[in-house]
Amino acid sequence: MRGHDDGSINLSRSVAIVGKSVHGVTSPSHVLIRNTPGGYRVGTGMTTTGEATVHGYTDAKDDYLKRLRRIEGQVRGIARMVDEDVYCIDVLTQISAVTKALQAVSIGLVEDHLGHCVVDAARKSPEEGAAKVREASDAIARLVRS
Repeated sequence: MRGHDDGSINLSRSVAIVGKSVHGVTSPSHVLIRNTPGGYRVGTGMTTTGEATVHGYTDAKDDYLKRLRRIEGQVRGIARMVDEDVYCIDVLTQISAVTKALQAVSIGLVEDHLGHCVVDAARKSPEEGAAKVREASDAIARLVRS
């Protein structure tokens, strides 16, 4: 394995782990898949057992964060509206817009979870796949009730 100036460790010709180096040990923050247009960036985390994990939403993380920051700004605007005693229906209209925006983020996360986490678990074992399907079904049920 050869270190690079950008903090990556070359694992092969097609994959590199990029992260922060502390005391000579690189902690992975994302994986670069080479030989693809621009290289796919796949974020990683760690399980409680120390195994690296990749979340389904990682590829769209920047988009999700941008949307959530926009929603955060809308919520602050609603608080200002209430503080300024704006007409009730106008406040409710803005609350409805925020609710729809959050629902759109939720739907995207569910799609990413199904397409990545559930599929990966099902490939590992039928039991893991069934557990992820149950988990996704419960999450969808919570979203429908909200």
